[in-house]
Amino acid sequence: MNLPFPAIFLIFIFSIPSSSTAATGVNAISRLIEIQDRERAPPSVQEAAARGVLLRLLPSQSSSFQFRIKQCGGEYCFVIKNHPSFATPGDPQILIEGTTGVDIVSGLHWYLKHWCGSHISWDKTGGSQLFSLPNVGFLPRIPHSAGISVQRPIPWSYYQNAVTSSYSFAWWDWERWEKEIDWMALQGVNLPLAFTGQEAIWQKVFQEKFNMSMSDLDDFFGGPAFLAWSRMGNLHGWGGPLPQSWFDKQLILQKKILARMYELGMTPVLPAFSGNVPAALKYIFPSAKITRLGNWFSVKNDLKWCCTYLLDATDPLFIEIGKAFIEKQLQEYGRTGHIYNCDTFDENTPPIDDPEYISSLGAATFKGMQSGDDDAVWLMQGWLFSYDPFWRPPQMKALLHSVPLGKLVVLDLFAEVKPIWVTSEQFYGVPYIWKVGVGMSMEGIEQNPIVYDLMSEMAFQQKKIDVKAWVDMYSTRRYGKSLPLIQEGWNVLYHTIYNCTDGAYDKNRDVIVAFPDVDPSLISVQYDQSHHYYRPSGTVIKEITDPFDRPHLWYSTSEVIYALELFITIGDELSRSKTYRYDLVDLTRQVLAKYANELFFKVIEAYKSHDVHGMTLLSQRFLDLVEDLDTLLACHDGFLLGPWLESAKQLAQNEEQERQFEWNARTQITMWFDNTKEEASLLRDYGNKYWSGLLHDYYGPRAAIYFKYLRESLERGEDFKLIEWRREWIKLTNEWQKSRNTFPVESKGDALNTSRWLFNKYLNLTNTETKLIEVQR
Repeated sequence: MNLPFPAIFLIFIFSIPSSSTAATGVNAISRLIEIQDRERAPPSVQEAAARGVLLRLLPSQSSSFQFRIKQCGGEYCFVIKNHPSFATPGDPQILIEGTTGVDIVSGLHWYLKHWCGSHISWDKTGGSQLFSLPNVGFLPRIPHSAGISVQRPIPWSYYQNAVTSSYSFAWWDWERWEKEIDWMALQGVNLPLAFTGQEAIWQKVFQEKFNMSMSDLDDFFGGPAFLAWSRMGNLHGWGGPLPQSWFDKQLILQKKILARMYELGMTPVLPAFSGNVPAALKYIFPSAKITRLGNWFSVKNDLKWCCTYLLDATDPLFIEIGKAFIEKQLQEYGRTGHIYNCDTFDENTPPIDDPEYISSLGAATFKGMQSGDDDAVWLMQGWLFSYDPFWRPPQMKALLHSVPLGKLVVLDLFAEVKPIWVTSEQFYGVPYIWKVGVGMSMEGIEQNPIVYDLMSEMAFQQKKIDVKAWVDMYSTRRYGKSLPLIQEGWNVLYHTIYNCTDGAYDKNRDVIVAFPDVDPSLISVQYDQSHHYYRPSGTVIKEITDPFDRPHLWYSTSEVIYALELFITIGDELSRSKTYRYDLVDLTRQVLAKYANELFFKVIEAYKSHDVHGMTLLSQRFLDLVEDLDTLLACHDGFLLGPWLESAKQLAQNEEQERQFEWNARTQITMWFDNTKEEASLLRDYGNKYWSGLLHDYYGPRAAIYFKYLRESLERGEDFKLIEWRREWIKLTNEWQKSRNTFPVESKGDALNTSRWLFNKYLNLTNTETKLIEVQR
């Protein structure tokens, strides 16, 4: 599933189907868990790793806690107690015991959250709120002499998506990864994907075992920002070739990542061979059964980037390569958690729909894993079953039943909207991970912290929670104080923005960041008496059939504006809070982005009415809004373009790599793949972002070009020059991707004052400027 983030928050619970085969599946999974428990790091190692998390999070309170590994009768749990030897400040006050290091750290988070009113989130989303924590020696006591015990309802808490590694992790160093692993442990994650550095493993396998040269592999791997899609066989070569220093350093980084995960008692999920092979393999092994897959969104089926090669599962070479890859990982990493992810046809349709062929593919894929690891279990993303109509019941059943029961676990990735388990007789008896519980498969992170806070807590909840009460407490923890106005604001957001039930999955197609490439005469304009920005009885553009992805609106904008007004009203009491400033900027951005959508459609309405003056005023207002939004986003570190580009350059070893890496970073967030002078890539705005610098330097100028051709069309009495618009837009894009101008890496400006100013300028009913849009009616 390849959508721009913030994408979809996918929430699962591990489930064994209720069928006659259930006992077999349960026993197989139970055996794997027993093996993982036996092979877990020694208690002293896990306790030390948990203590390391504490030291990085709360160095001043490091003496207040003692950690201890303790079994929970075959279950996974943590127990929080008053320390029996506590007497004076400086002595350990709280004892936290857990089945694994992750469970201990989860217990620490639980105590900080529910006893101390603290909050944990990423630095970019405001960081952690820990000032509510009492001084050393005065931590809240546990009211029960035996302490409190919290048990996981299921053993695994899954995290990540195959593309998160590129959308979010592409440029991370060890310092950033260490923070992320700490965050995972605090959230209870114990089953994360671990995909970093796999290109180095593939390089060794293909060179050492299958006689390939580095030049043979240059066209196989994607560039640093596009590795997720080359791994899935969607593309090859795009953004590359990878320098040797990239292979070497990423492998070193992966070993650090895995070591820390194992120390904490996690089970990192490693990659496995899916059949995706370099083109050179068909020349080195001319008799091998190798098929070329179809086009994946390139403009003209350009074989330079598209149409990767798939080794047929029936070829003996398939299992040989799969085995070699698993064995090389074990050799390099020294150990495994025995769970491997492999997605052979993620947005790539199989060349043959014969169930026997599909079954042979699945069996060979698993055999490749098992040949290298007798205890291997295949973890498959189930996105292909949602995405591709190819997977009818016979084909789906053939793939799922090609692996021994209990050796395959499916992630029902789109279960909160389109649950496949419902239409597939619970995956035809195969164990699966389902929604409403413990697993998050977002495509990009560092946004919407409330969702991650709630979903990670569900890993330890045994009962249905009162979400309204939880949201009230969330705002108190996030800002360190209880304020009725901010609680009311969050309650509005809970019932509006965070209550999308219409089944749509792509929420980030606002006009600013996903500008329509279409003749304005084809854009339909229609009103609906529902959710206007200025008053509840107003109007908004209603979606009908259009040749582009229209912005998605699933809530009352007037209610969300009210919530923003509450946030601003209480701002003086919270302006020093980093978490508040992030939320304020994000909410203001959300409101004004939807307002910009309406402005754009009013521009189109004026154009269709041949109103040159009105169209000019409205289009300038749109452009002004883009600039003002850029100013707003500059007020918080979580909304800056600069860190993304600078982190890419910092991984480079020389000037040539710096140019390549920066081009990769700029291209991922704008326009992918080939384009001609007059035909844009089909993957434009695929990874769009609301980042300061990007709006000013790219989105605004792009919109200005479109509006220029609108105005010229009316002034000259001519049709809109779509080709000329595209030519100038594509030229802007190509030049921007190659440019080297720098952007701030630190925020500037006052978030509260800026939000107030923008609210009064664009949203306040008493402001005469706001009435411009009404005049056009």
